[in-house]
Amino acid sequence: MGAIKILLADDHSMIRQGLKAFLDKDKFKVVAEAKNGKEALELIEENEIDVLVTDIMMPEMDGVELCKHVIETHPHIHILALTMMNENYNIKKMLGAGAKGYILKDCTQDELRTAIETVNQGKNYYSQEVTDIIMEGLTAQPAPKQRLVNEIPLTKRETEILHLICKEKTNVEIADELFISNRTVEAHKRNLLDKTGCKNIAGLVLYAVERKLFDDL
Repeated sequence: MGAIKILLADDHSMIRQGLKAFLDKDKFKVVAEAKNGKEALELIEENEIDVLVTDIMMPEMDGVELCKHVIETHPHIHILALTMMNENYNIKKMLGAGAKGYILKDCTQDELRTAIETVNQGKNYYSQEVTDIIMEGLTAQPAPKQRLVNEIPLTKRETEILHLICKEKTNVEIADELFISNRTVEAHKRNLLDKTGCKNIAGLVLYAVERKLFDDL
């Protein structure tokens, strides 16, 4: 298995240089660097990328907009937010836009490597501080968002599938567990997105956590 091909997006050249210095070895290869989201999108068209490691605050196009564009046009690329911004609002915006992971720039080199490897496998990775911030934000606002007051109730089967999604089960695993086809799982996922107003799987997980739908989350 080859090295994980990484695109670094950060408007500070010294940060990019520092990251590249310790990532360019063994399992990792920084194949491109961008100083903003617009440049990152151009480089994605020119290079084969596995993981996008991006800051949030950047000129011309920020990390949130970059994340949305990448998810739409190159859904196979996994996205890790690496930032100093530790507010619940920014964390939710990035995860809602499709980022698989979120860690802060004061993390250790080992944690950054672990985060990149984890999101490259299609799994979520949040640093402990980020997890704590999300949970604190949820307890501070127990009521669902106003825009979802008239949301459509989920069926029993949709609730079962949402629970398995939150446990990071794949379509195949969900289909096997519920004795249904992959196509049926996909149909239920589309219905869940339509009913909840969420844009992606990360949004569905946040939806379930906010409403405390399951005791084991």
